[in-house]
Amino acid sequence: MTSVCSVVNALFPMAAEILRMRDIHKAFQSVKALDGVSLTLRTGEIHALMGENGAGKSTLIKVLTGVYLPDNGLIEFDGRQISPRSPREAEAAGISTVYQEINLVPTMSIADNILLGRQPTRLGCLRKRDMRRRAEAAIGRLGLELDVARSLGSCSLAVQQMVAIARALDVQARLLILDEPTSSLDEREVEFLFDIMRRLRAEGMAILFVTHFLNQVYAVSDRITVLRNGGFVGEFRTAELPRLQLISAMLGRTYEEVQHLKAPAETQRGDTFLEATGIGRRGLLNPMDLTIASGEVVGLAGLLGSGRSETAKLLFGIEKSDSGEMRMQGKPALIDSPRRAVRNGLAFSSEDRKSEGIIPHLSVRENLILAMQASRGVLRLLSRNEQHALAEHYIRALNIKTPSPETPIQNLSGGNQQKVLLGRWLALQPKLIMLDEPTRGIDVGAKAEIEKLVHSLRAKGMAVLFISSDLEEIVRTCERVAVLRDRSKVGELTGAEVQPGRIMNMIAHHE
Repeated sequence: MTSVCSVVNALFPMAAEILRMRDIHKAFQSVKALDGVSLTLRTGEIHALMGENGAGKSTLIKVLTGVYLPDNGLIEFDGRQISPRSPREAEAAGISTVYQEINLVPTMSIADNILLGRQPTRLGCLRKRDMRRRAEAAIGRLGLELDVARSLGSCSLAVQQMVAIARALDVQARLLILDEPTSSLDEREVEFLFDIMRRLRAEGMAILFVTHFLNQVYAVSDRITVLRNGGFVGEFRTAELPRLQLISAMLGRTYEEVQHLKAPAETQRGDTFLEATGIGRRGLLNPMDLTIASGEVVGLAGLLGSGRSETAKLLFGIEKSDSGEMRMQGKPALIDSPRRAVRNGLAFSSEDRKSEGIIPHLSVRENLILAMQASRGVLRLLSRNEQHALAEHYIRALNIKTPSPETPIQNLSGGNQQKVLLGRWLALQPKLIMLDEPTRGIDVGAKAEIEKLVHSLRAKGMAVLFISSDLEEIVRTCERVAVLRDRSKVGELTGAEVQPGRIMNMIAHHE
């Protein structure tokens, strides 16, 4: 696999470099977000930036666009060194970004949004005719015909995305950054966006395409830069990079390195507890089937953005399915909210424990009793004695290292915070618990304890849905694995089939 820049340069002899980022470093206190990262873009190319959570993609973009100042490194754009100190400075230099969340004003017109902050005026009055002409020119460059006087909020998300791109073109951008632009688009809208990207590439625009979708990367990009854990892995020509090697680069594991790992021995499973048939949601997850039996650990494997977390959120009622049906213990079940999910014996621990899990200023005790108290309602408050008994029980049972139940949870290590969240849900004695990246960001010892806990829950007859980006962890923990790619379930592996190499092959679409 060729990754040296000199060889890549030889493959593109006619394309001039427009951006060179060299040896970029950025740390937040003791955490290295970027550690010597490089990125090169050429005019007239679509360049994909790929990596799993924590790879450094967002930080690199924020350094490039002036949100963060780098601690070290060099940025050259269009032949001169730059050091943007704000997105406005980056935009003035010719670098424009369209973010996943459209940051425009839905109550204003398309024209107003395209020219927001740059409206032509005369004697203090807006020149509406000039605004309309400029907006129509920007939209027309994308091959669109829209009424630019129309309210942006009345347009589809795909059209809003196009308006955001048209705004970037109006400022004469030479480098367009598209940050997860397809995350909420359907297949037809994605192909329409790709047509526009190809049109801009043909005009000489450099496009940095940030995405997690493998099929889309291979459909539209010319080259790929891969980051991992804040470091630069390599720069590759898309047409010459096998998918399996791309996945290996992103995960940091080769096919050969993980072949010795085997799944845990199959245990006696109970009856099917949950059966989901054709559940999905347009723009979020394609319809899929999934079953989980009591006393079984089922894994969801796939790259970031494959639909793992979205599956759990549909099952738990955080997101509402618009297709299919669910059955629990053989009976039809409507799970349209987390409250109803809890009443049906489901529990869900989110991957983002900082913003969706812990309440940092509350004590360990207060965090532990939250789910139990919520299930009882405000009219049946847990007594202080009940709260202390519950907290003490799970502190002992889960070996939570804390000076006291009254210690603020923010003072605990990441692993112990995760145990508190698990205790919160186990206090409800659920029949199925869904764990989304339960060991991310914690030390090796705490990981081993949580994996051991999962096995003990299975032995007690609980059903577990285990989501992880760590293939070795999936293999150590799960008897059966559903593999997802690009919002779709692409297959299942059971028993001896549960091997990292088989999972990687399925993700890469090699079988």
